[in-house]
Amino acid sequence: MNTKSKRTQRVLHSAMPCVAVLGALAIVSGEARAQSGAHAEHHAARHAPSATVRYVTRAGDTLYDLADRYLADARDWALLARVNRIAEPRALRPGTVLRLPVAALKQERQVARVVATSGVAEHAFRAEPFAPVTVDMALVEGDRVRTGANGFVSLELADGSHVSLPQNSEIEIGTLRRTAIVGSTDRVIRLKQGEVDSEVTPAKKQDDRFQIRSPSVVAGVRGTRFRVDYDGSQQQTAVEVLDGAVGVDKDTMDRQAPARGVPLGASAQLVRAKFGNVTHAGGSVGAPVELLPAPALNHPAKIQDADDVAFDLTSTDARALAWRVQIARDAGILDLIRDTQVTSPHASFGALADGTYFVRISAIDANGLEGIPQTYAFERRKMGLDASAAPVGERHAYAFRWFVTRSNPDTRFRFVLASTPDLANPLVDRTDLSGGQLTVSDLPRGVYYWTVIAEQFEHGRFYAKSSAVRSFTLAY
Repeated sequence: MNTKSKRTQRVLHSAMPCVAVLGALAIVSGEARAQSGAHAEHHAARHAPSATVRYVTRAGDTLYDLADRYLADARDWALLARVNRIAEPRALRPGTVLRLPVAALKQERQVARVVATSGVAEHAFRAEPFAPVTVDMALVEGDRVRTGANGFVSLELADGSHVSLPQNSEIEIGTLRRTAIVGSTDRVIRLKQGEVDSEVTPAKKQDDRFQIRSPSVVAGVRGTRFRVDYDGSQQQTAVEVLDGAVGVDKDTMDRQAPARGVPLGASAQLVRAKFGNVTHAGGSVGAPVELLPAPALNHPAKIQDADDVAFDLTSTDARALAWRVQIARDAGILDLIRDTQVTSPHASFGALADGTYFVRISAIDANGLEGIPQTYAFERRKMGLDASAAPVGERHAYAFRWFVTRSNPDTRFRFVLASTPDLANPLVDRTDLSGGQLTVSDLPRGVYYWTVIAEQFEHGRFYAKSSAVRSFTLAY
């Protein structure tokens, strides 16, 4: 089952509006609405400026030059004249303190850099055809990014914030800008479908705004880690906060996006760390629900040496109805390569190349909320061991043979033969064998159990791989 394809029967697709999460990060609907919001802010700056930034004039400065250098519209020299009550735009004495409206300042465009990608991950600028994304690719306003089944991509913004898309998700980069002089940033990511996992660098400026907008929610934060996913079939939005706090408000198509600097406390619902909420279309904002604690991984130090990479989980919380298990190449789970959801605490991923990886596990409750994650490092080192036995000669002898698929000159073997399945009190226990076979003779009648252990010392670590315990009966 694909990850989050069924969060207790919740399918992740974009649909109609439902919830708004306010603050420095948000999720909204549509190009026209974003342009309308930008026009409204600029109009307000021209006719009713409030927040201003201090500027001290230098020799040669004029209002014309300052408007061209620092304002989004060079014609706003008249706005500077009105705000500062200056009659002659060219007659500026050096050292004069001017007030420049923050909302009218020029915004420098920034880029989002692809830091990791795996599987089917593509981008397209506006209506252009999609093409594969590559690591270190720079994406700009208007770029769309989408992932397919088992496709993943992570973006890094200029301030170090990260936005990660798991499989079957799509976003559009709406705004990536830095305001001149004050240095505040305004970033808008539009979630079209699926999920966004965000790790936001704490805001340094009061006007910093980081928004993720979708048809269903506006989620806002000032430095936090949280997830937002939308279920189109159920018309509901889930918000899960891992660190910090997220303000949640109802959103409607005719409502403007929250302005920069809106405090989280003004939201209808404040969801704090280790809590989440679910809001349905047409209903009130969902009340905070405590997220499930992280499950544990059985045998976390186990070397993944079998054909399939598999994990067993321990969950003592009866509220867990499903589990999400992800594999990444990094501890931050930015370079994601596998992602699945299971309804029993066991997950198998099939083959995986040798190397060091990280697995992140979390539990999912009846609301569809994904709980607190736990991350473990593990080593993938595939090593197969085949073994067989057959009678030989007339002295009640058996020949035991084995073969290891990952051999090196220092491989040694241990052979154990016993009369009980637990191999306790072995009849034969031979160590430090270098060959691939051993013959045991003069065996009395009875049932026997045996195994072979391959032992290797590589790169300063000791590895052991046991064959299955096999048995045979000697009846003559």
